[in-house]
Amino acid sequence: MSLLTRPHRGSAPEPAEPPADGRSTGEPSTAEPGGTGDGRRSWWRRIASGLLTAVAALVVLTALVAPDQLLSVTPEALVRLPAEGIFGAAVLLVLPSRIRRIVAILGGIGLGLLTIDRIIDAGFYTVLARPFDLVLDWGLFSDGLNFVRDSGGQAAVVGAFAGSILLALAVLALTTFSVVRLTRILVWRTPVSAPAVAVLAIAWISCAALGAQLLPGVPIASRGAASMVHGRALRVQAGFRDAQKFAKEASVDKFADTPGSDLLTALKGKDVMVTFVESYGRSALSDPAMAAEVAPVLDAGTKSLGAAGYQSRSGFLTSPTAGGGSWLAHSTLLSGLWINNQQRYRNLLASNRLTLNRAFTKANWRTVAVMPGTSKAWPEGSFYDEKAVYPAKDLGYRGPAMTLHTMPDQYTLAQFERLEHGKPGHPPLMGEIPLTSSHTPWAPVPTMIPWDKVGDGSVYGPIARNAEQASSVWTSPAKIRKAYAHSVAYTMSALISYVQKYGDDKLVLIVLGDHQPAPIVTGDHASRDVPISIITKDQSVLDHISGWKWQSGLHPSPTAPVWRMNTFRDRFLTAFAK
Repeated sequence: MSLLTRPHRGSAPEPAEPPADGRSTGEPSTAEPGGTGDGRRSWWRRIASGLLTAVAALVVLTALVAPDQLLSVTPEALVRLPAEGIFGAAVLLVLPSRIRRIVAILGGIGLGLLTIDRIIDAGFYTVLARPFDLVLDWGLFSDGLNFVRDSGGQAAVVGAFAGSILLALAVLALTTFSVVRLTRILVWRTPVSAPAVAVLAIAWISCAALGAQLLPGVPIASRGAASMVHGRALRVQAGFRDAQKFAKEASVDKFADTPGSDLLTALKGKDVMVTFVESYGRSALSDPAMAAEVAPVLDAGTKSLGAAGYQSRSGFLTSPTAGGGSWLAHSTLLSGLWINNQQRYRNLLASNRLTLNRAFTKANWRTVAVMPGTSKAWPEGSFYDEKAVYPAKDLGYRGPAMTLHTMPDQYTLAQFERLEHGKPGHPPLMGEIPLTSSHTPWAPVPTMIPWDKVGDGSVYGPIARNAEQASSVWTSPAKIRKAYAHSVAYTMSALISYVQKYGDDKLVLIVLGDHQPAPIVTGDHASRDVPISIITKDQSVLDHISGWKWQSGLHPSPTAPVWRMNTFRDRFLTAFAK
């Protein structure tokens, strides 16, 4: 007889629990250790069985109602009535025994897949502040494995891959076992379970009608699993349509056919540096604890640069990403298109879009990219039409691995000076430089040293050893936020110092954040705004952007203008075409 069927009339007296050995009660039962021959279990078996049932119930409840963001997972968030669980129990009670078992197994597998999806979503929310996209995000897993390989070698990749597979199988096995076990109990105790299901249904309807909540925004009457599946289906549909939508957006480019002689005429002879500061977001200025370290650096930098004859203007841009995916922000700013997923990024690289880099090349600038966070070749350089690309291996760094397992930002800027900007008689330059010292895990963070002491980077050995390490930083959110703010302050200090040391009348420095840091720093629901500043000695450069209404100095106030990041290219090309 199926484990999910009730005993026939005339069978042995119904025990307190279904038989643990899997036999139906219509079969003879032998005595078990510590028990009697009538099939009753010993007390310890009853306790173990009860605990196992409780665990199964907790697994199913958690799978149905748990939030998909780690910061929202609290005991209170689990005290909810899941509509899907109540409905599923009612269906299982009325199904024939053979079909019931199949439905229970399929339901357990489905619940396992939903749980795996929640786990992946939790990871994406933690790192990228958004859920996983079933259509567009698969390429990010290979990027993640590459990061693991760069950090811990091939063995770490094998371990991470094997661990992920084992975890997925364990989740599927656990949810399937839990649903099957609860179904057996449910059917075995139909005289009790059927009224209980009815009471829970009435309770759910009442809580839904009254809007009852234990936590603000978290109703007791839950239908989160169904909403999650529905939302996922909508995102899948949107993902399949996104390629067509992107192609339509990319087909519009008012500068595509502009002759090089008409591009960037107001910047002729200037050296333009576009520097992306990793994870430099609005929260670094708006959160009091973090602003306490970052704001003084910006304010002091504004003052010291002003004394040296430099002026600056600042505002905000809204990034297409948060927490990670820096290349999406870089390509958005440079292409003038909204690049918020890998599919758009790949399609952009396959196009002939006029990026800012290409516009400078077309107007006879020497375009270069200094890529300290890129450990291998950077094929994107050909798309951007860079005349020279300097990945990490070509920057000659002989010091210790710092944040992101690469070099300090001061060293990167020193190499740009040595390789390009400091060469006598160099042609006008456009340099793209993504800086990395403010990348997670925000430790160890270097300190500023005299520029003539940078050398090959070996000087950073003692600095790295004496700096706070990631193992210490990542013990509390407060320490993580402090380390993040410290890293941003360091990078901005390096840029300000670079301008003071190597700047001249021809330098135009554009410095901006690529995206906000992860939610562990910003908290949930933070904006995606990042600061952006332009620094120059030439008043005419600032006159060309006077219509932007950006604020004076390096420290934009909360009321500074905010644009979407993809609008920058057109505004920039328009402003400097006069």
